[in-house]
Amino acid sequence: MSEPAITPELVAAHGLKPDEYQRLLGIIGREPTFTELGIFSAMWNEHCSYKSSKKWLRTLPTTGPQVICGPGENAGVVDIGDGQAVIFKMESHNHPSYIEPYQGAATGVGGILRDVFTMGARPIAAMNALSFGLPSHPKTRHLVKGVVEGVGGYGNAFGVPTVGGEVRFHRSYNGNCLVNAFAAGLADADKIFYSVASGVGMPVVYLGAKTGRDGVGGATMASAAFDDTIEEKRPTVQVGDPFTEKRLLEACLELMASGAVISIQDMGAAGLTCSAVEMGDKGGLGIRLQLDDVPQRETRMPAYEMMLSESQERMLMVLKPELEAEARAIFAKWDLDFAIVGETIAEDRFLILHGNDIKADLPLSKLSSSAPEYDRPWVATPMAEPLGEVPDIAPIAGLRALIGSPSYAHKAWVWEQYDSMVGADTVRAPGMGAGVVRVHGTEKALAFTSDVTPRYVKANPVEGGKQAVAEAYRNLISVGARPLATTDNLNFGNPEKPEIMGQLVGAVQGIGAACLALDMPIVSGNVSLYNETDGVGILPTPTIGAVGLLADLNDLIAGQPSAGDLAVLIGATEGHLGQSALLSEAFGIEAGDAPFVDLQAERRNGDFVLANRALIGACCDLSDGGLALAAFEMAEGAGLGVTLDDGDTAILFGEDQARYLVACAAFEAGFLVQAGKEAGVPVAVVGRFGGDLVRFGGDSAGLADLSTLYRSAFERAVG
Repeated sequence: MSEPAITPELVAAHGLKPDEYQRLLGIIGREPTFTELGIFSAMWNEHCSYKSSKKWLRTLPTTGPQVICGPGENAGVVDIGDGQAVIFKMESHNHPSYIEPYQGAATGVGGILRDVFTMGARPIAAMNALSFGLPSHPKTRHLVKGVVEGVGGYGNAFGVPTVGGEVRFHRSYNGNCLVNAFAAGLADADKIFYSVASGVGMPVVYLGAKTGRDGVGGATMASAAFDDTIEEKRPTVQVGDPFTEKRLLEACLELMASGAVISIQDMGAAGLTCSAVEMGDKGGLGIRLQLDDVPQRETRMPAYEMMLSESQERMLMVLKPELEAEARAIFAKWDLDFAIVGETIAEDRFLILHGNDIKADLPLSKLSSSAPEYDRPWVATPMAEPLGEVPDIAPIAGLRALIGSPSYAHKAWVWEQYDSMVGADTVRAPGMGAGVVRVHGTEKALAFTSDVTPRYVKANPVEGGKQAVAEAYRNLISVGARPLATTDNLNFGNPEKPEIMGQLVGAVQGIGAACLALDMPIVSGNVSLYNETDGVGILPTPTIGAVGLLADLNDLIAGQPSAGDLAVLIGATEGHLGQSALLSEAFGIEAGDAPFVDLQAERRNGDFVLANRALIGACCDLSDGGLALAAFEMAEGAGLGVTLDDGDTAILFGEDQARYLVACAAFEAGFLVQAGKEAGVPVAVVGRFGGDLVRFGGDSAGLADLSTLYRSAFERAVG
């Protein structure tokens, strides 16, 4: 099969700019083969090389006494004591999920699970953060249904509990939904596996499922904006098989225990190309591959397709040759392919053979660590105009506007499609704050959450970035967990537009400041750019996934309010309504500045909650919707009414940060208020739980009526 001629049009179709192609020519000193062009395209695209964001990612805090392995590996590794570690990461599968929602979301889950178990960890928890267009948009229902079914279909069949996440709706996602998938696993801290190849002449082994044509060019597609050719991109979406992945997990963990693994890397974006290049580059070695030995499920696949296929459930390993027979037997037992497809070499070469032909012969180090890196022009987001006069709204009408909108309605329709209890270690399932999973066989538990408020980030990227980390911190504190570390999924529009690049820069600055102040280093992450359609970008959405540790499950704060409990507010309220959920949902107003995040207050108030957890029956952090929404959600979950004494709109719906609402008995509330005075933390009784009414100031409605609205609005909008 002859390869096509290299033309400027073909180069452009591979996502390479003219100057990047000239850089390529300078490196190899000749015109590339078609396969070589595909390899450079895959390794130099935004999705694999982070060429627009590297400069700024380096500024993030990534170290700490708890960090065993920070960014650069498949996932981050954090010490949880007793010789154990939690391994976790979040990644996007946005473009594939918009094109083919079920498979796009399913393979997003599969890919993030492989990132975790390729490091030797058994997955124990998954989350997802989903952003969709308006429910009235003609594609939204189709996307929501497909994505939720894909997430559940893969995770449930694989056998990992989905314990948390978020779902939002906004017109900016009409042409580009976001699907951010998180996974975490457990491993012994001294048995972590890395992707650094070592040793010359070592066998390079292909593991798992066979290679097909699905996903060819997926990484390049993920680094481009959408236009009216979107339907032509459908073949670039991968197809997943969770049952094969489950066998791959068990085979890999058994293989790792055998001592046969020198290094191992999952085949994700850019498939065989990226996995081989990264392993070789990290070890300072070259790689020779013989493609005739690659297991294939389709006939007559050329080298180009084999190198760029993103078929799922595949791994690449460098093997200790003396243990080949034992390793091969393990994969035969699990009915998975095991094939030696190449070897490590001393020279800096990426040599691809197919039949008797050399299809690629490239300097391997230039493909990964020497990929282009840009300092793109950026402009800071201008300071937001003052909010101005806020329209009048009765308190209960404001609450109805929130709980009747799909972004803030009860999400049972979503999480009931996920198995949150598989593994039998889930302590706190989705529905109210962070998910909590027991560390099997111990008294410890891990808490998981993901957070961001995109409206804030658009108005003020620095404060919005800080707030995403601070809200994740508060969600962990609210269940009694000590925050450990974070992972980020930075979803933005086109970085070649200075105002979009400015959003990214500001958000990273804010995230970095908050991670440093709250001692939650970034240990892994993903950047997803070019999230726009026909030139219209998404709201900047830097999702923060965070993990916290409960050293003893007895420290868990997981109760509900009881009738007669007092509602106690921790933290200061000034009534900030700029960019608030109330204005957005009740009036369609997105104006004013994001709330200021006082990181010292966040740390102080969080420490106060943990120090006084014995006095707290139930706890919820205050974020979107402020005091009113938090009080309603706490009360409704317990089947109780609630009274808040102040009926002022700004007091009820303001979104000031560093705040918690707790429920406790009257005598405990007195102790808590006194403890606040001694610690310099604002603590005040603001209401009480009980009865069958929701009363804000002088305005009230029946709990049953509001609960019906809250529990039906999501399915009515998109189900």
